[in-house]
Amino acid sequence: MTTDYTKVFQDTDAVEKYENVTYAPDSYASQINERQQDYLRTLVAREFGPLAPVQHDFACGTGRAIRTLHGLVREAHGYDTSAEMMAKAAEVGSRAQWHQVAPDGPVPHPVPAGFPAIVTMFRLLLNVDEAIRDRALAFAAKALPTAESGVLVVENHGNADSVRHLRARRHKGERWFAELSHEQVATLLDRHGFVIVERRGFSMITPSLHGNPVARAADAAMRRMPGSDAYAVNVLYTARRVHA
Repeated sequence: MTTDYTKVFQDTDAVEKYENVTYAPDSYASQINERQQDYLRTLVAREFGPLAPVQHDFACGTGRAIRTLHGLVREAHGYDTSAEMMAKAAEVGSRAQWHQVAPDGPVPHPVPAGFPAIVTMFRLLLNVDEAIRDRALAFAAKALPTAESGVLVVENHGNADSVRHLRARRHKGERWFAELSHEQVATLLDRHGFVIVERRGFSMITPSLHGNPVARAADAAMRRMPGSDAYAVNVLYTARRVHA
């Protein structure tokens, strides 16, 4: 999380817009969130069975990933640089213990809460620079020291292998248009001892096409095709720790 992020979300109006406009009902972001929720709840049930994990949600924002796993984890911890975001998370019903972390400096320590654990990182990788990405993954490595500790789930909401990349030249140099390829994400994870064990895509179209019913129907059809995850705009990677 960068200093810019922290400054932006010290503004309560920005926090309200994020929660109530970006994630308004039937918005592009909220529909992806619903699909991700179905996937994550199935993943946790499959991965952990009756043994409920602890959740560490890094860059928790308003607690959307925490709400996704309500009832499936034995406890949840949210970490963020913005006290305003975490206050909003509590206000909208996200049940967790909240931990404000510094925007830079030493890698934050996860709260000792036992194992197994699931570490979640949503809408983070594209919003920060490489150094902060490494800091976030170093946090995940602390929370998941071995393969048996649990799993890490990381979101890439700007896959460079998707149709979104067609706009890259037009928006070159604009910070908001950052993108990452599957290979870049895999390299980042490997640098911190993780290997991707599963990849799932959630939208083949960009937000600009969300209001087009034909595009939405095509999106639904394409997402059912084998191999479509490689070209999805929004992707979740599930990873496991394999080396120090």
